[in-house]
Amino acid sequence: MSKVSAWILKFLGWKITGWDMNALQKYVLIVIPHTSNLDFPLGLLIRSSIHLKINFVGKSGLFRWPFGWIFRRLGGYPVDRSKSHNYVDAVAAIFKEKETFRLTIAPEGTRSKVDKLKTGFYYIARAAKVPIILVAFDHKTHEIRVNQPIDSDISYEELYQKMKEFFRGVEGRHPENDFVFE
Repeated sequence: MSKVSAWILKFLGWKITGWDMNALQKYVLIVIPHTSNLDFPLGLLIRSSIHLKINFVGKSGLFRWPFGWIFRRLGGYPVDRSKSHNYVDAVAAIFKEKETFRLTIAPEGTRSKVDKLKTGFYYIARAAKVPIILVAFDHKTHEIRVNQPIDSDISYEELYQKMKEFFRGVEGRHPENDFVFE
């Protein structure tokens, strides 16, 4: 399946550049921009093409019958996001119990235009003591750019500046919905 996925990516004109995501067993991977429903299947193609297990978390309701088994099979983990449970601690606990856990999060939180990013990914990485990996899905150049790991001990302000530099000029499938770093 890996070779088929790599062929499909190449056929569609996409290339992966940058840091080797297979180099570490645990990290929080953030993908920006997230402006299309096609970002999820693109992510599945990428991880299949490089033969890498990358997970995601979702609200527990997504993992109920009849589709829950599909989300689990794709690497999803249900998390109870009710007020009585701490989402960050629940996800950080998954990192602690797994030998390998690579978590993908789209900090925009939606495919629509947003004025600020959600910061949960940052607090999850800090609580789990794992690095943060920046990944750009640049639809303008058909390039998936992967940044070097960033230590989660960094302040959010410093991280935001690194993100601003890394994602400069990147365009989503619907650039009018791209997050604008200020």
